[in-house]
Formats: sequence, structure tokens, C-alpha cells
Amino acid sequence: MRYRFDGTKALMVFCDETRLKVIELLRSGEKTASMLLEQVNVGQSTLSHHMRILVESGIITARKVHKWTYYSICESGRQRVAEMLKQLTSLIGSGVSDAKHRV
Repeated sequence: MRYRFDGTKALMVFCDETRLKVIELLRSGEKTASMLLEQVNVGQSTLSHHMRILVESGIITARKVHKWTYYSICESGRQRVAEMLKQLTSLIGSGVSDAKHRV
């Protein structure tokens, strides 16, 4: 299951410790919800809520196989977040002198 990247939702993902923990766990590879539940201190319905937000943000992708859903980091979503953060935090103009004038 893949959603279109949503920049606002993508940034919202980073505002919750549980979602950050899930992303950290998925860095080592694809996992099912059951595997994640063993390592995240939340109930099944709470994890499901967080996984929906992660998938809808475009950062995580979900792959359904029979009754199992496998989650992994979506490379294109990861790249978009990195580019978005780079754009948001880059200085406007041609150098450091611009930043000095804005302080």
C-alpha cells in the first residue's frame, strides 16, 4: 500500500516518540506489525494508528501478504523528507552575510 507523499504529514511523523521508534526499528529492514509490537511499548490498536499515519505520510510503505502486513521505509519518501528539510533549513541568498543581516 503506497500513498502519495504528504510533506505536512511527513513532518508530523517526527513529532511522536512511538513513530520515531518504529522508524528506527525499520531501519534494519522490513517488519510485520507483530514484530514491531514486541519492541514498542504500545497496544495493537495504538500501533495500528501510528502505522496508518506513517504509511499515509509516504515515509513508510505497507505490503500485504495473506493476513500479514509488512512495513518498510519507503526510499522515495525518505528522500523527499531529506530534500524538504534541506530546503526549509537552507539560507536564502548567496552566503553567510545574508544570515547576519536577518538576525
